[in-house]
Amino acid sequence: MKKFYIIGTLILALIGLRAIDPFPIESMRLKTFDYFISTLPNIGDENILLVDIDDDSLQQLGQWPWPREVFCRFLGPGVTGFSVLFPEEDRFGGDKNLAKCIKKNTVVVSAAASNSDSAGKPPHVGTSSIGEDPKPFLFSYKGVLNNVDRIEDAAIGNGVTSTAPEVDNLVRRLPLVFNINDTLYPSFGLEVLRAAAGAKSYTLKTNETGIEALRVKGLPPITTDPNARVWATWNTKFERISAKDYAEEAPEYPIVLLGVTARGASTLVATPDGLKAPHEIQASTISTLLQGKNIARPDWADGAEILALAVILVGIAALAFNLYFSIPALVVAIIASIGYTSYTFSSSYTLLDPSYIILAAFITWAVTSFISFYTQFKLRQQIKKQFEHYLDPGMVGKLQKNPELLKLGGERKDMTFLFCDIRGFTPISETYKDNPEGLVELINEFLTNQTNIILKHGGTIDKYMGDCIMAFWNAPLDDPKHACHAVVAAIEMRRSLAELNNVLQHERGIEINTGIGINTGPCIVGNMGSDSRFDYSVIGDAVNLASRLEGQCKEFNTDLIISEYTMNAAPSTEYEILGEVTVKGKNEPVKIYTIPKINLDLSIQSYYNT
Repeated sequence: MKKFYIIGTLILALIGLRAIDPFPIESMRLKTFDYFISTLPNIGDENILLVDIDDDSLQQLGQWPWPREVFCRFLGPGVTGFSVLFPEEDRFGGDKNLAKCIKKNTVVVSAAASNSDSAGKPPHVGTSSIGEDPKPFLFSYKGVLNNVDRIEDAAIGNGVTSTAPEVDNLVRRLPLVFNINDTLYPSFGLEVLRAAAGAKSYTLKTNETGIEALRVKGLPPITTDPNARVWATWNTKFERISAKDYAEEAPEYPIVLLGVTARGASTLVATPDGLKAPHEIQASTISTLLQGKNIARPDWADGAEILALAVILVGIAALAFNLYFSIPALVVAIIASIGYTSYTFSSSYTLLDPSYIILAAFITWAVTSFISFYTQFKLRQQIKKQFEHYLDPGMVGKLQKNPELLKLGGERKDMTFLFCDIRGFTPISETYKDNPEGLVELINEFLTNQTNIILKHGGTIDKYMGDCIMAFWNAPLDDPKHACHAVVAAIEMRRSLAELNNVLQHERGIEINTGIGINTGPCIVGNMGSDSRFDYSVIGDAVNLASRLEGQCKEFNTDLIISEYTMNAAPSTEYEILGEVTVKGKNEPVKIYTIPKINLDLSIQSYYNT
């Protein structure tokens, strides 16, 4: 139960972590979206021209800032966007002339959002909304920094160039509308797009969760996130020209964006595609909207990802305890997550995140597999510790490979039991009264001799009780011929003991005599104990009868007594009936047999042929 508690806690922790969505997870998700967007094929945009005020331009046209009249040279027949702010009057008095030039052309100027109390100039166009009040969902500022009044009034539109970096300080999504001093302001890119389309206003559609979409007359609806942001794409390659070249010969483009790229004069912005000038970022946004790539992350995305995460983690955890299924399940989960999210993006530009699901699935698989491995390892070590001295090494290996053969609790089985005890132990003990260590050595030598025979014939040593051995057959591994193997073991134990006695008589003048009782019958066998500590043993009347028969050896002046139940299970012509006996605890008499001590090799062979 402990392992299930650990895995359950892990799964809940991973799901809870996703619900909290800390910085590392959000950052990983954004990196994944960067990759998806980077897979878009590179295209060229013939609608937008970038005019760079670069180092060469400053060298030829003079140091920055230029006189305002210089900017008249950059106005063409299309829409011109000045991503350059003119907040103070020109020191050369050129504002009037620049305003005249702007008035004659279609020009959009830029503004910068500020947290100062300066309200600034109002937007040139109004914005209406359908649904909930959009202002609480928009990026808000106290004020805005505009151009000087002459230039501001001459332009057809003004838009805010401010960006909204993500948690990792990279710009991926650009706000299309801002809430500045309780007034809706368009972004610079959106204002350029409106001017190019000839629209007079914007319309925002909202619901209780935020902004849904934005509509510009003449253009398809623009899907946004709840904060009125759109994902920029970086796959568009724009035509670029130095301002000095543009001033000499201006090519015609529907949209021309002017910005500063000169060293020391420009303010570059970090994006997933590297550092970019503000007018280049605005161009990417405009191009994305013109192409109709409404890249979006739907409102239900977080809930769907958490649900998918829970299902996958539970599935991985359930299968991870079996390595034959866990690895394929993990691979399928990874491939399915990547495949589905890639498909949704390529087919509908919908952003879904597989990264955390993959990470959490791998963590769950790794932890669960480790717990499974450790549990199996611990069980194998426990099996080895418990049985290595009582079973043949080959049988121990089988149990380690198949621990399921050992079940906590008992199972009913027909088994054969053998009890072997030293007869006349008291006189032997007296011989060693001054040497107890020697007596222990003798007993161990006897037990080792007899135990090896039992293990050789597939028996399990249940326990040692002083000089007595208790063994059984047909557990923990099945043995269809358990009765035969027990009888053969008893016969060979006789022979091995005779060989041992030859040595003991020669070296110590001692001879060991034994009594062996064998019985076959039903019992309960299994692991008796708890999950963490158990003892493999047997319980049943058949066990008691075998013990009683061993005690009867003295009465019948024999070293081996076999019950009729064992005789019936292992028939042979070698048996010799001793009679009937009613042992303690039994009401009915039991027929008992022995095997004469003649031609032991023939006796053993007769049972192997049974």
